[in-house]
Amino acid sequence: MSILVKRFTSVESDSKLITNIKDLILQRRHVEAFQLYRNQPHLTSILPSLIKACSLCKTHYAFGLQLHSHSLKLGFHSELILSNSIISFYCKLHDFKSAHKVFDEMSQRDCVSWSAMINHSARNGYYVESLEMFKEMYECRFVAKPELIASVLSVAARCGGTRVGKMIHALSVVDERFVKSVFLSTALVDLYWRSGDSLYAIRVFDGMVNKNEFSWTSMIAGYVGICDYSKAFDCLRQMQLAGIKPNRVTLISVLPACVESRAINLGYSIHGYAFRHGCDSDIRLLSSLVHLYSQHADSLPLAKLIFETITQKDVVLWSSVIAGCSRDKQNAEKSISLFNRMQKEGIQPNDVTLLAVLTACTSIPSINLGSGIHSYVLKAGFDSDLPVTNSLISMYSKCGSLKDSHRVFQETGTPDRVSWSALISAYGVHGYGEQALQLFTEMKAKGIEYDSITMLAVLSACNHAGLVEEGHKLFSEVVKDENLLVNMEHYACYIDLLGRAGKIELASEVLRTMPMKPSPKIMSSLVSACKTHGRLDVAETLLSRFIESEPGNAANHTLLSMIYAESGKWFDVDGIQRNMKSRGLKKIYGFSRVEN
Repeated sequence: MSILVKRFTSVESDSKLITNIKDLILQRRHVEAFQLYRNQPHLTSILPSLIKACSLCKTHYAFGLQLHSHSLKLGFHSELILSNSIISFYCKLHDFKSAHKVFDEMSQRDCVSWSAMINHSARNGYYVESLEMFKEMYECRFVAKPELIASVLSVAARCGGTRVGKMIHALSVVDERFVKSVFLSTALVDLYWRSGDSLYAIRVFDGMVNKNEFSWTSMIAGYVGICDYSKAFDCLRQMQLAGIKPNRVTLISVLPACVESRAINLGYSIHGYAFRHGCDSDIRLLSSLVHLYSQHADSLPLAKLIFETITQKDVVLWSSVIAGCSRDKQNAEKSISLFNRMQKEGIQPNDVTLLAVLTACTSIPSINLGSGIHSYVLKAGFDSDLPVTNSLISMYSKCGSLKDSHRVFQETGTPDRVSWSALISAYGVHGYGEQALQLFTEMKAKGIEYDSITMLAVLSACNHAGLVEEGHKLFSEVVKDENLLVNMEHYACYIDLLGRAGKIELASEVLRTMPMKPSPKIMSSLVSACKTHGRLDVAETLLSRFIESEPGNAANHTLLSMIYAESGKWFDVDGIQRNMKSRGLKKIYGFSRVEN
């Protein structure tokens, strides 16, 4: 009888000890739990919980190894629950070799065993291995949970395994054992977006019965990825109409669309939403907002304000605010001081930073500051970076030093199309049209393909130097070449060239037949040419025709009024002014500022 009482008392005591150890683990008082177990090593049922606790911190790795050794000595290593805990322990502490060894030696496995190994392989970059193990798991008649399938689909999307992803999609449809869930559907949407199959992504999304914030976010990110920003904004609105609140990832996903479509007002709304919902402290979100606000001169002060509130600034954040300041002439010098400050704070500029600060040197303009940045480029080893080198060529040219511009070009190892275009433009701006044409000929001789930007640079060089025949020949080539995109700037340059040379009729014909509506700049240029060469009749005819087609354009009325004034037709001037007044048209005045 006394023996039975002792056994009962012992079992009751062990049960209390196990409960105490589990409570300590739940309270994250791991050291105390380990110490309590050391005094009672016979409590083998608590081993899985203890090994799981060891996986939560690297400092407990040694004790986890001891527990594994202890289980081997006691012969409990073949127990499924304990083996799964050991695999999970090694996986979480990135000892993949030991985890694989335990997994291979298991006499039996379950879904937990396979899931631990597949998840670990996926998270540590062993994408092919994780896909192979998933296939092997299915062949062993185990059906993965939706969360694991979602993880595998994510792996397939990252490593370009679209075919594998489609096979898993087919299995989920055919095999009734697969549990349909929002996790699986969202992973499929993400897979198809990443693989460039937007139709399948939309079809899967539309077929989802339940959608959560992750599903909507995946759709928004997908539309942003294919530059369909209006659809991305529509998804954001529909998401909220469905009663689903956007999370911080949703906001971060949609902000690039605001940047590219210049939807600054929507950016303000997103910022306000983030503030109201406590997301405004997220570093990634704040960085995206700084990038957005830096694109606009009006919101630049807000970008700088957010920038100063961020304690941990990386090179991307510095580059965004420096680029924003460099685009605004009034803040160009501020970008230089920010560039110096970031280096003092231990952040090394990258190529994007240098491109931004070189833009600032051009905006000021200051050849001394530009030379200083050039020195940094050489010291930091960015002289082999073509975009930076091309920016230096352009900077020196716009700051007035054609000699330095050509020197940088000559020091460039392998100049590309942009390099040649920048140098051609430099010679054209400085009035050396024939040298620019010679460079263009040399560029073609070297087999470097030119584009519409190159042709614009050459046309501009002809315009500056008054090379009418060469410019006419070049423009004819541009128009005939189907591979070149002819835009408003090409026509503006060519019409200005003809107008300056007094070829008013030809310029008028080009203006009349051009495939797009002429800009006010082109109109003003041709009218000025007509005035210079005494062809007010042509200007009058042109403007009358444009007023008929665009009666609401005040610029055309104003130009015609000027022509009538030049011809002394004051009665017609008065008629134009009365006509503008009756239509409610007002001349937009220009302003200039003189600084002391």
